Amino acid sequence: MSATNIMSNKVKPIPDEFHTLTPYLYVRGGAEAIDFYKRAFGAVERFRLPGPDGKTIAHAEIVIGDSIVMLGDESPQMGNLSPQAFKGSPVGMLMYVEDVDAAFKRAVAAGATVKFPVENKFYGERSGCVVDPFGHLWTLMTHIEDVTTEEVQKRMVELFGKMGQKKGA
Repeated sequence: MSATNIMSNKVKPIPDEFHTLTPYLYVRGGAEAIDFYKRAFGAVERFRLPGPDGKTIAHAEIVIGDSIVMLGDESPQMGNLSPQAFKGSPVGMLMYVEDVDAAFKRAVAAGATVKFPVENKFYGERSGCVVDPFGHLWTLMTHIEDVTTEEVQKRMVELFGKMGQKKGA
């Protein structure tokens, strides 16, 4: 079917419930990852499509907050590699939550590893970062202060100045 025929069917180009950008995570242990995301972030499973072997997950969708996250088991033959294949992930997920302290504790209790503890940030957020058991980085964040761009810049210069003083001390 051509793109013209598809468009003439009045199909929505972005399906209901999806946002413009939807993360897709590749993991080693898809079923375990879904269970972890349920415990750590309150994810709700929309569906899962088992892989041909019946053991792996070819594709799954979970909902965290108001966002859909897709995931599947690592499949090197398809070019889909997990963070373990790279000894870590260069990409992180940022999740706004109502109570960052409670969300952070929940994630750690579910098995995440603390990368950076929760603290107030100069740019008006309270946040901390964890690594999930599958190698993905998650920054959990609550907005606590409206800060202008000028004030963020000023605070950043002050912070970096203090950091430089500690190194030279």
